Amino acid sequence: MNFIKKLPTPEEIKERFPLEKSLADLKNKRDEEIKEIFEGKSDKFLLIIGPCSADNEPAVLDYMHRLRTVADKVSDKIFIIPRVYTNKPRTIGLGYKGMLHQPDPTKAEDMSGGITAIRKMHIDVVKETGFTCAEEMLYPENHGYLSDLLSYVAVGARSVEDQEHRLAASGIGIPAGMKNPTSGDITVMLNSITAAQNPQRFNFTGWEVQTPGNPLAHAIMRGSVDRFGRSHANYHYEDLKNLSNAYQKQNLLNPAVIVDCNHANSGKDYMEQIRISKDVLHSIRHSDEIKKLVKGLMIESYIEDGAQKTDGGVYGKSITDPCLGWDKTERLILEIAELL
Repeated sequence: MNFIKKLPTPEEIKERFPLEKSLADLKNKRDEEIKEIFEGKSDKFLLIIGPCSADNEPAVLDYMHRLRTVADKVSDKIFIIPRVYTNKPRTIGLGYKGMLHQPDPTKAEDMSGGITAIRKMHIDVVKETGFTCAEEMLYPENHGYLSDLLSYVAVGARSVEDQEHRLAASGIGIPAGMKNPTSGDITVMLNSITAAQNPQRFNFTGWEVQTPGNPLAHAIMRGSVDRFGRSHANYHYEDLKNLSNAYQKQNLLNPAVIVDCNHANSGKDYMEQIRISKDVLHSIRHSDEIKKLVKGLMIESYIEDGAQKTDGGVYGKSITDPCLGWDKTERLILEIAELL
């Protein structure tokens, strides 16, 4: 390994880019509202929605301002947590790995600049729109750079079996969504939730740490892929009933699931997210048990439909997975509110 430069610690970057008290208070208020949803004290429906990857701040902020306007229209029924994902997994380790690695996706990797860029962007989103956001915890050691800003964390399908992810999720103090692995084995996902919900003691960033356990760790159903590379959905009524039964056997706190409407559930056909959202809502209306379990949906959406190459140059169009464009997104959010 060629050691390029020593990166700033989370403490150092927070001192350079502090969160104002008024914004910290706003985050605490939102965190409490989200907690009440997962605990069943609020019947609001969560939408974790936004770009597959937050690739540049101007387009992300533009999207967030649009989202703020529609969020205010449906706030009596829906609580929106925007996706601002700045770490992207790459199956073969090649390609754009997110703003953390490349603050400018057309230029070389620069993690020092990326750490600054992602913190600035998250602060700007809170400051300008009042949203506190969701991230994927791709690298547990990087969570500290944004820990005072985030209101939701997802652990991905390829990370959910990793011990460090499970233990770190037990100490983050906000909801941690544990995705089913790509195999679709929900036992693996439930074991991950069990680990995250319990107190843990382990080595983290050079410290021996003790966590209290995270009672808001929960399931994310994202579909599966078989050994032939074919996608299989797991958002249907029968899948949700099966998950509810499995939850009851595990004796876990706050049984909950977020349904990921893209990825293997949609076969990465972003337009299918519209139909899948409505299918899940139909299941909720049909069964009180499923209504109690399903706390919300995860949807990938940006300003323009589809996806482009990294150097495509189309403003507000995903450079990773295809996303719903804004017009379709706004219409879908309003339709979901009507169906709830």
